[in-house]
Amino acid sequence: MLPIPAVIFTAPQDVSPDGLANLAPLRRLAGAWQADKGIDVNPKAEGPERRTFIEHIRMDPIDPQANGPQLFYGLRYHIHIDTPEEDITFHDQVGYWLWEPATGLIMQTLAIPRGQVLLASGKAKPDDRKISVTAKRGDTAYGICSTNFLEQAFRTDSYRCDITFNEDGSWTYLIQTELFVRGAPFNHHDSNTLKLVAPPKLNPLAVIVNDRAKADVKGGGGTAA
Repeated sequence: MLPIPAVIFTAPQDVSPDGLANLAPLRRLAGAWQADKGIDVNPKAEGPERRTFIEHIRMDPIDPQANGPQLFYGLRYHIHIDTPEEDITFHDQVGYWLWEPATGLIMQTLAIPRGQVLLASGKAKPDDRKISVTAKRGDTAYGICSTNFLEQAFRTDSYRCDITFNEDGSWTYLIQTELFVRGAPFNHHDSNTLKLVAPPKLNPLAVIVNDRAKADVKGGGGTAA
């Protein structure tokens, strides 16, 4: 972590409009992804349940984000999961993956419609083939926040997401959440390997800049000498 500067309101000047080109290790996550052989192991009253699921993920770059001098490039994502046995959604999740070039910090935000959010963090280099982020309950920087019911019945003590980028362009994840269910620990884990089915969209600022450049070329790009 870089020291907090004396001037915290000054925005960075060297900001690229092209979010996709500046995602470094997160660039390999951009696009639309699909897989039908995901595995989920979750707690049930009678014991651990193992489910196979179908997963769709969309990750598109966002415009650069600044906290004063701190600069992030990132992806906005939506995960939709269902199962072969049921029509109802098995899991729905939204959030962001963020990259801070100055420090190598990567972050994942996560929100699910059962009353839970988290912010997980890790460190990476631009060409890393494996990345990991973690969050812990009670951590005020990279923590987990849940409803009262979840805190009492299905408490989440920690979260870890490990991603491996494969040679064929696919990527594999293992997510482990350490739960405390009815007074007993439980390792809830999910894994899957996803393949690209559509390219990412450009971030809004990149679209504006590209359209402006095309208009300039079409219009002649300036005046004759």
